[in-house]
Amino acid sequence: MKHVTHWIGGKPWTAGAERHGDVYDPATGQVSGHVDFASADDVDAAVRAAAEAFASWRRVSLARRASIMFAFRELIREHTAELAALITAEHGKVAADAAGEVARGLEVVEFACGIPHLLKGGYSENVSTSVDSYSIRQPLGVVAGITPFNFPAMVPMWMFPLAIACGNTFVLKPSEKDPSASLLLARLWAQAGLPDGVFNVVHGDKVAVDALLTHPDVAALSFVGSTPIARYVYETGTSHGKRVQALGGAKNHMVVLPDADLDLAADAAVSAGFGSAGERCMAISALVAVDPVGDELLAKIKDRVGKLIVGPGADERSEMGPLVTGPHRDKVASYLDSGVAQGASLPIDGRRHPVTGGDAGGFWLGPSVLDHVTPEMSCYTDEIFGPVLSMLRAPSYEAAVSLVNNSPYGNGVAVFTCDGGAARRFVSEAEIGMVGVNVPIPVPMAYYSFGGWKSSLFGDTHVHGTEGVHFYTHGKVVTSRWPDPSHGGVNLGFPVNS
Repeated sequence: MKHVTHWIGGKPWTAGAERHGDVYDPATGQVSGHVDFASADDVDAAVRAAAEAFASWRRVSLARRASIMFAFRELIREHTAELAALITAEHGKVAADAAGEVARGLEVVEFACGIPHLLKGGYSENVSTSVDSYSIRQPLGVVAGITPFNFPAMVPMWMFPLAIACGNTFVLKPSEKDPSASLLLARLWAQAGLPDGVFNVVHGDKVAVDALLTHPDVAALSFVGSTPIARYVYETGTSHGKRVQALGGAKNHMVVLPDADLDLAADAAVSAGFGSAGERCMAISALVAVDPVGDELLAKIKDRVGKLIVGPGADERSEMGPLVTGPHRDKVASYLDSGVAQGASLPIDGRRHPVTGGDAGGFWLGPSVLDHVTPEMSCYTDEIFGPVLSMLRAPSYEAAVSLVNNSPYGNGVAVFTCDGGAARRFVSEAEIGMVGVNVPIPVPMAYYSFGGWKSSLFGDTHVHGTEGVHFYTHGKVVTSRWPDPSHGGVNLGFPVNS
């Protein structure tokens, strides 16, 4: 039985813990380990270690920071299979999804390797007589990240590579449901040559979260999770004087226009709706079929779902794994009953989907589709965060756009069409932060920034990309005058030939 503890000051924490949590193997339903829960004092120790490290780390040259970042990149590449196996063992997602998660996180590490260029300022000579102005960006200090269970490697890597490359030190509070990946990342940082205390990990629950939100030495905090918790993190953190970016929940729509390639759309709906068991903030959870394509599209989806292999993530045959915990599986499954009770039909019931090679105690729920869903149903209003696709019918393009824009969430949306003019209009009219055209999950590359609108984001900046650099730094403008010594200015004592 494995034991997961904190990483503070460059090594595993040895002080012990009064409280612990269970870590499960979702494919069997069995406890596979225990994780220490941090007290407020443990969090304070991590922040202290980070604060002490900041004094020297902020002065390390950009060239040296980039060198360490490149070394970290290579170590992640070498240990991708090990990271992916940890993710599969504790989250349950299939091996291909886990490896893909590591690869997407690695993109941000690679972006951070360019930190000497990313931190370049501007310079203007002679803005006034003998006066020059220039801009620089400087680190904030100790910054923290609170990350969710669904991407235990990728989401932390959206945050800490840029924060550290910018000269900050970092305290990570990962999900207690799948904590092991964060400890492997900490060990890889140490192997890459990162000084002790620059990267720290504390595990736990609300006690640890609140300690970070209120700690006077934490300058900024990044969060990804549900909208109610994102709002709480933002309001609590900012009330304690912190810079906060808190990414919340989503209800991502996929609009299928009548001229769309329906085979492409069906493939996209299945992969984006049920990949990683639907436990993705960018998963498609609301499929909007514009008349008259709904019935044909549903038939194509049913055909594809029937062939999906649901089983243990470690089994190479599996295309979808279990959900992360038993209570979460039960909550997701409850939407199938409530959806039918509220008037939807259930053409695909994932509770009947066969499980290939899976233990009966695993947290299984197959792909499900609720059809003829309407906007007032709880299966539409709530973020289900599981393999349940709600299908709505819209009589027109205008009705579909109105449906999308009336959602309180604004994370991602996709439109499927063969009409360039319709796509261009949709991109302009959709009130959503990330838009895909014939791309169901429009997650941007690392050099663009990730984030939504409305109740999907609390704060002013998105994660990674240029906005990420700005979030983890202060801007400073310097105006200087250096009088010419030959005109009565300060004598600098330069040697001259006589």
